[in-house]
Amino acid sequence: MNDFERVYEMMSASFPENEYRTPSGQKELLQHPEYRLMTESDEQGQMIAFLAAWEFPLFRFIEHLAVDPSVRGGGIGKRLMNKYLSESKKLTILEVELPEDTLSCRRIRFYERLGFRLNDYDYVQPPLRVGEEDLPLKIMSYPKSLAENEFLACKALLYDKVYRIPKI
Repeated sequence: MNDFERVYEMMSASFPENEYRTPSGQKELLQHPEYRLMTESDEQGQMIAFLAAWEFPLFRFIEHLAVDPSVRGGGIGKRLMNKYLSESKKLTILEVELPEDTLSCRRIRFYERLGFRLNDYDYVQPPLRVGEEDLPLKIMSYPKSLAENEFLACKALLYDKVYRIPKI
């Protein structure tokens, strides 16, 4: 199994289908210079976690963080996030599900322990697949909360570069 297949396997085991692209859509991202993958492997060289992120001039965007279900809870996600955050002092943002159930609240607390702040602005992730609906989410930011103008600038860039929504 190649690296892309392993990343996609972990992605599909970790996220609802409407939160990641089709295999061809996901593979196409690897051609973008702003997009990168960081991976973590075990002692046998088996990939057990990945972080997918976009690097922009004003901020960084973590699109996905996933740990193989068989090794979750062992600090691997925290280690990978800390490694990524230590590479730059630049503002970093990510999307999280609305805090409506135990699992989504646990995820938010995980990111808060890393220093992220939950921003209270309305935000939707545009569909990643044909026929899907907008997905209401929240934006978390590191190391500080976003002012409204910062949030709007980040949202505009995400819609343009990550989701490819034409400007109106």
